[in-house]
Amino acid sequence: MTIAEVSKEYDIPAGTLRYYERIGLIPPVPRNASGIRDYDEESCGWIQLMKCMRKAGVQIEALIEYVALFRQGDSTVEARKEILLEQRERLLERMEDMQKSLDRLNDKIDHYEKGLMVKESQIRELQKSKLAK
Repeated sequence: MTIAEVSKEYDIPAGTLRYYERIGLIPPVPRNASGIRDYDEESCGWIQLMKCMRKAGVQIEALIEYVALFRQGDSTVEARKEILLEQRERLLERMEDMQKSLDRLNDKIDHYEKGLMVKESQIRELQKSKLAK
């Protein structure tokens, strides 16, 4: 796939794809005889992984280290696993914080809805009493 096709497929600007490769966030992309990037299935798999990890808030530095270790071979399996475990723990902590924030937000919304229900009930009672007069 060309960089334009990959950009469209994964909704990532071509410049970002080049940047990801330049900083080592994804391994070097294969090139055709003319030197043009030719994204294969493996390259696209890396892009999917990095897009997912970045969306989850995983730090770029950790991902660059992961890719560098991957390129060194099987002797780095444990180090790569350790990076993933650490990032998972950070993500779980952020999710817990986000859940607390969501719960608090829902409580506030509930408070307003209950408050509005009381106000509406009071207005109805006033309207009934005025009609009764």
